[in-house]
Amino acid sequence: MRIPRLLPVVLLTTFCLAQPAWADSAGEIDADVDEALARFKSEVNGAEVFLNNAAGVLVFPRVVKAGIGIGGEYGKGALRVGGETVDYYSTAAGSIGFQLGAQAKSIVIAFMTEKALAKFRGSAGFKVGVDGSVALIDLGAGKSIDTANIKDPVVGFVFGSKGLMYNLTLEGSKFTKLDMSTD
Repeated sequence: MRIPRLLPVVLLTTFCLAQPAWADSAGEIDADVDEALARFKSEVNGAEVFLNNAAGVLVFPRVVKAGIGIGGEYGKGALRVGGETVDYYSTAAGSIGFQLGAQAKSIVIAFMTEKALAKFRGSAGFKVGVDGSVALIDLGAGKSIDTANIKDPVVGFVFGSKGLMYNLTLEGSKFTKLDMSTD
C-alpha cells in the first residue's frame, strides 16, 4: 500500500489544530463533562436512572478522530464517583484502513459494579479488549436504557451532536490516568 505524500502533513495539521482542545485544565474538563452528561441525560431516556446506579462514570466530552488511511483519536475526560471527579484520563486509539475525514464524539462509560470500577482504577493503563471489555450500547431513536436488561459490568455509550452514534467501537481504545491538579 502506498501512502500519499500529503498524509503526514494532513495528520500533523489536523492534530495541531485540535491541540487547544487537548490542553484543557481540570476545571475546563469538569465543565465539559457536566455539559456532556446533561446532554446525554436529555437525549437518552432512562440515562439519569442508569447513571445513578453506576459505581462510577468515565466521561470524555470531546474525542476527536481524524484520518486518511491511517487515523487516530484523542480526548480528555474525568472519572466521576458519587457525582464527584476523582481522576482525569485521556483516551487514544489508532487505526489503519479505509477512512477519510474527521469527527468529534462524546463517550460515557459506566462501571456498574464496584469490582469493575476498582479493576479500572487499579490499572496503569486500561486498553479495551485487552484489559477488559466494554459493552457498547446501541439504541435506536425513541428507545430508552433499560437497567433490567443491561447486566454487563462495564457499559459504554458513544454519542455525537445528534444523539447516540451507531456502528462504532471502543475496541483498542486506551485510557490513561492523567496527572492534573484541580483548579
